[in-house]
Amino acid sequence: MRGVPVRFGIQVAPVSPEGAEIMGGLWPPPQVGRASAIDTPATGRLSLGPLEGGLGVEIFGLQVALVDDALFRPVRAAFLAHQLLLFRGQDLAPEAQVAFARRFGQVQVHVMNQYHASGYPELYTLSNLDADGKPSGKHPDRGTLAWHTDGSWQRVTGQATLLFAERIPATGGNTGFADMYGAYEALPPAERSELSQLRAIHNLNFSRNRRHGEEPMTEAQRNAVPPVDHPIVRTHPETGRKCLYLGDHAECIQGMDYEAGRRLIDDLNERAVANARVYTHRWRPGDFMVWDNRCLLHKAESFDLAREARVIRRCTVLGEEPR
Repeated sequence: MRGVPVRFGIQVAPVSPEGAEIMGGLWPPPQVGRASAIDTPATGRLSLGPLEGGLGVEIFGLQVALVDDALFRPVRAAFLAHQLLLFRGQDLAPEAQVAFARRFGQVQVHVMNQYHASGYPELYTLSNLDADGKPSGKHPDRGTLAWHTDGSWQRVTGQATLLFAERIPATGGNTGFADMYGAYEALPPAERSELSQLRAIHNLNFSRNRRHGEEPMTEAQRNAVPPVDHPIVRTHPETGRKCLYLGDHAECIQGMDYEAGRRLIDDLNERAVANARVYTHRWRPGDFMVWDNRCLLHKAESFDLAREARVIRRCTVLGEEPR
């Protein structure tokens, strides 16, 4: 076995609990409840503090629009180690958000182009404002109100999502995050083994219309993203850890009776969140969050759509086909 590598002042354990090397990550994560730091050549140290409940960290004193190649490496390490990163007080123009997203990989251009920001097809804008800039009373995307992972409806799924808050309601409109590493590890070994043999069918059209009595996708959009199958248990390609991979885009189980598959998915989604570490983020304008879609579920909370404004812009970075 190779010696333990040291990158940017962090000693990185050569293997994770699942037996795979973490390239550039922090393993094990710093103890919950304590601040930590990452050494960087450019700034000396990157200061981290745990978020409430122990899922994710806040990175202090860093403007992501100014991050260069050297500083991105420890940010990426923190992303892999902690799954969820918060940067507050950001001055982040749309082009800077897209540029930072490209550091993670290829940025998705979402098939639902009605959400594209003007001039930036990589940005997916969620806003309840009407043409006069006033609250419309309509939710921009009700599918976000259920636990899901971005991009699971594609063969090449979402890696990272990067979300910037422009306008935030005084109450409500929070976002919850749930740890699917822990959800998997909470399952009995026999159930883990059974689930590892199953694949779920993920379908964007299903998740966008099944609860809401709406048809937000055109026929052309539906045809562009046909349903795809993915394993219910996936191995994270960079940490080597196993996690549950379902969420609201999962419609049915391959080879299983449809209704039986629906019951299994609903049960697993409910138990996964109940067993997971969960963090609920109360947004402030200028907040910027980055999370790992491969091992987290997330959902938005509702708010007073007729009286409050909420404007969020999002990038999703593509990853790989789940294995």
